[in-house]
Amino acid sequence: MAKKSLKKHWIYGFKFILLVALVISALSVSVLVSKKQNTPCANSISCIKDLTGAYDPNSKEGEFNGKFVKVPQKLYSDLDEQAVLGDATALNKKIEIDLTNQKLYAKEGDRVVYEFLISSGKWGRTPTGNFSIWVKLNSTRMEGGNKALGTYYNLPNVPYTMYFYNEDIPKSRGYGIHGAYWHNNFGHPMSHGCINMKTAEARLLYEWTNPISAKYTIYADDNNPGTPITIYGQASS
Repeated sequence: MAKKSLKKHWIYGFKFILLVALVISALSVSVLVSKKQNTPCANSISCIKDLTGAYDPNSKEGEFNGKFVKVPQKLYSDLDEQAVLGDATALNKKIEIDLTNQKLYAKEGDRVVYEFLISSGKWGRTPTGNFSIWVKLNSTRMEGGNKALGTYYNLPNVPYTMYFYNEDIPKSRGYGIHGAYWHNNFGHPMSHGCINMKTAEARLLYEWTNPISAKYTIYADDNNPGTPITIYGQASS
C-alpha cells in the first residue's frame, strides 16, 4: 500500500509541475506578444503590412489625433513640375535633419541642393543618429497612436514616403520622411515620430534621393543603396 500511495503522489506531483510549467510558458508568450504590440513606433509596417506604394482613389477621409481630415484627391497631379536639381547618379548624396531648427538639408557633397522646413515628433520622439533609406513608397497608409490618449491616426495615401532605419532602429519601427496633407504647421513639431514635409517639397526630395526608380515601390540594395540620413539636435516641446 505504501508503494502505491507513493507512486500516486509522485504522479500527482508530476502533473502539478507540468501544469505550472505550461502556465509559466503561456504567461511568457503573452508578455512577449504584449511587449511587441506596445513597442513605440512612428508608422509600423507590422500594423499595415502594405508596401505596394499604390494610390487608393477610394479613400476620401483620414483621421489625425481624433479629428477627421479630407484626403486630397489630386494629391499628385497638382504638384508643381519643377526640375530636380540633384544628380540622379550622384553617390555623394546625404540628408541632414536639424531637429532644433526643424529643417532638412539635402546635400551633394558640401553643396546644399534643397533646404526645407519640416515637422518632427511631437507625440512621439524622432530618433537621432545615422540612418539609411531602405524603401521608398509613392503612396501608403499610416496608422498608429492611441485612441484613449487622443493620439490615434489612420491616414491613407500618405505621399512620397521614404522609410529609414539603422542597427538600433529596425525597419519595423516605421520611421520615415514623407509628405503631410493633414496640417500646415511646418517648422514646428507635429508628428508621431516621422519627418513631415510639405507634399510638393517631399516630392522633390523623393525624386532626388536614392534608391532611384519610377516604380510605386523601390527597395534599396547593394546596387542601388539608400541615401544616408543624419538626424541631430533636439526639438522644442
